[in-house]
Amino acid sequence: MTDQLWFDEFRLSSECELMKSRPIVYFCAEYALDDRLPLYAGGLGILAGDIIREAAEQKIPFIAVGLFYHEGYILKKSGRVNPASLNLTPVLDGQNNRLIVTLPIQDITVFVQAWSLEIGSVCVYLLDTDIEQNTEENRHITDQLYSSSKEIRFKQEIILGLGGLRILEALQISPIGYHLNEGHSALLALEIARHEMKKHKRTFAEELDNTKQHIFFTNHTLVPAGNDTFTADLVSTLLSGFAKELQVPVSDIIKLGLIAGSSIFSMALLALHMAGKINAVSRLHAQKAQEIWKEYPMVPITNGVHIKTWDKVQTKENIWEKHQENKRALLEYIHSQTGETWDEQTLLLGWARRIVGYKRPLALFDNLKQVKSLATSSNQPFKVDLSGVAHENDTEGVAILKQVHKIVTEELKGSVIYLSDYTLSVAKLLVSGCDIWLNTPVVGFEACGTSGMKAALNGVLPCSTQDGWVAEANLYQVGWLLQSETLSDDILSVLEQHILPLYYDRDPKNIPEKWVQMMENARDMTINQFNTTKMLRKYIEEFYLPVIHAHQAKLPHIKE
Repeated sequence: MTDQLWFDEFRLSSECELMKSRPIVYFCAEYALDDRLPLYAGGLGILAGDIIREAAEQKIPFIAVGLFYHEGYILKKSGRVNPASLNLTPVLDGQNNRLIVTLPIQDITVFVQAWSLEIGSVCVYLLDTDIEQNTEENRHITDQLYSSSKEIRFKQEIILGLGGLRILEALQISPIGYHLNEGHSALLALEIARHEMKKHKRTFAEELDNTKQHIFFTNHTLVPAGNDTFTADLVSTLLSGFAKELQVPVSDIIKLGLIAGSSIFSMALLALHMAGKINAVSRLHAQKAQEIWKEYPMVPITNGVHIKTWDKVQTKENIWEKHQENKRALLEYIHSQTGETWDEQTLLLGWARRIVGYKRPLALFDNLKQVKSLATSSNQPFKVDLSGVAHENDTEGVAILKQVHKIVTEELKGSVIYLSDYTLSVAKLLVSGCDIWLNTPVVGFEACGTSGMKAALNGVLPCSTQDGWVAEANLYQVGWLLQSETLSDDILSVLEQHILPLYYDRDPKNIPEKWVQMMENARDMTINQFNTTKMLRKYIEEFYLPVIHAHQAKLPHIKE
């Protein structure tokens, strides 16, 4: 059965009907829904946005919970944003007053309001502390996504986990399951346990065990920087008030996320400990995760992309002409941002993602002399477009950006440009307008990576190490694999011996026929293998249906 036919049947099922009254609730720290909404920093948010768009397209009842960041990601200095100006609706109670819940942070009561956004069958709730009942300091907890302050970061995760459930309770929403997308919302599990303890008069330990079947956790990264950690002292201080509500020693909470032999509290470890089912986001990621977290088996559910959001060519027919239109749009944007005017017939390489060491953004530039010689060749030249941001706390990423700046302004000026504003709309230009999509992570570090899927969807050919999703793709007649251990030499070799000759091998109409065939193959690969329709179906089958069926089995059967 095709994935689409499966959804057509699922919408008519009793299980889907149950989800209308007992929904699955998806928790995430960031969502890329619209460039006007400053709610995302990178891949995690884009993936969350794609899941919401897929659920809406398939008309699946779904609720998502996140935070509203008034100033957005720390690097996007766009000023303060008022949610009311973005068509977000304030969440009201039964008397049409602002719905406000409270929660303890240390020994202070913090007030939380929410905004809602409906996207088809999906309702998104965004929590916010900027209300007059709070102290001036606490009004700013939800200002910045991924704040540099560890204290503010942990307070945000308290708001997301504890406040998220309290908003749902106040709205009388009774979820059948909770899907944690990354560990930022892991404190939710503790709040679920508290809620159930009051209802069933059971102990904390008993409820932790009972609630596991309703909690699903998607891990996206094995890299420490991608998993939030805090000192046990900070966690103990900020959760002291909640521990009193829970009526357990705060040390009992700390143990659940404490890294063995350390005084470091890991949100990922807490989520692993609390979830009944866990998934990795590619097969290779699942293998690597098993080596690190041996006691927590992970189901591999490979990420996908929402086809309608990222498809800028629509069909394989005349894919070269459509690609050239997309390329012109990208080149016009590059000109507007950098002043560079590049020829659309020149091969354009793209590298765009978060600037961190393991992704190796500078791999192409180890031998600057050879790169310059190739790039400025009179017969087969190429240009390079780099894009992405580094968090200001990431000293390695900041240092890499300084090197990028030097390459762009001095060493390879005119051949390489850098776009700092890596937004949803810019990403769409890049993944449809480049000719080659470079992906250079150290193998075993990239959990999945989806930008290459979006690029391939639009006929942009992958040139990648065999990491993440690429490890399960067949790139024969689709793109080129790079050797991770000899990456810098391999990129230049593949570029010189294979990519450039193929791209510039033109027929009388100036079309590279063999290249175009590979573009069509790349598009087919993404549509058939790496889409959110397939991914969401797997989440429903692996995670959601078992808990729905367990609930249905307890319901009284109606005799016909």
